[in-house]
Amino acid sequence: MVNVLTIPSFNDNYIWLIKDSQSQHCVVVDPGDATPVLEMIESQSLILDAILLTHKHYDHIDGVAALLAALGDDINIFSKDRLFPESTQVVEGQGIHCFESRLVLEVMEVPGHTLDHIVFYNEQMLFSGDTLFSGGCGRVFEGTHAQMFTALSRLAELPDTTKIYCAHEYTTSNLAFAYAIEPKNKALLEYMQVVAKKRQQGLATIPTNIKTEKAINPFLRCHEQDLINHLQNKLSIELNPGIKTFSALRGYKDNF
Repeated sequence: MVNVLTIPSFNDNYIWLIKDSQSQHCVVVDPGDATPVLEMIESQSLILDAILLTHKHYDHIDGVAALLAALGDDINIFSKDRLFPESTQVVEGQGIHCFESRLVLEVMEVPGHTLDHIVFYNEQMLFSGDTLFSGGCGRVFEGTHAQMFTALSRLAELPDTTKIYCAHEYTTSNLAFAYAIEPKNKALLEYMQVVAKKRQQGLATIPTNIKTEKAINPFLRCHEQDLINHLQNKLSIELNPGIKTFSALRGYKDNF
């Protein structure tokens, strides 16, 4: 049993701290800033075992050096590329064993946002970095639309109850776009109300889950005919379900 704690950083980033319920050991995901991580570790007298990095962007890795300096350089760092001299490179399907294997997270390679992007997951939780957001997905900077579409399609196959811990609080703006694409989606309208209430109360909208995202996230709904029809009308182009719709949708969102 583990607890996942939210550490807000920068303007809209989330760093995730996974705490073992049977010990004072923890693992941190995407520490772009060391200061709030160190504050939480010190306030709860935790021991940091490992750092999981989904990709190379500064707002996900810039706190690593300071964490090693403060807590010791024997902390394991897991990433696809060797982002630090201390990094252990991981590959598709590899299991990361934490807390004497009370937590095991598998690696999935999901190029698209960046070519080195990976996610860490099991049936209960998904640390999706900048690949899958609530109501949206990451921009395609280094990969291709086809790669990102494949990555999202794989994530959508996880169990409906899998909680999604993404790295940004982008939900409100993502839902504004989703509404422009599917204004009659009842699940989306209901979710928009839930999200608005949370934000008014200063609460995070993350984690979300796979079931919710399949119902409201347009990037996971590129097979839905109503969405396709609406997008065709907006862009005045003919679309087919799947990658062609995804590519048009991602391009439209880039300039929304």
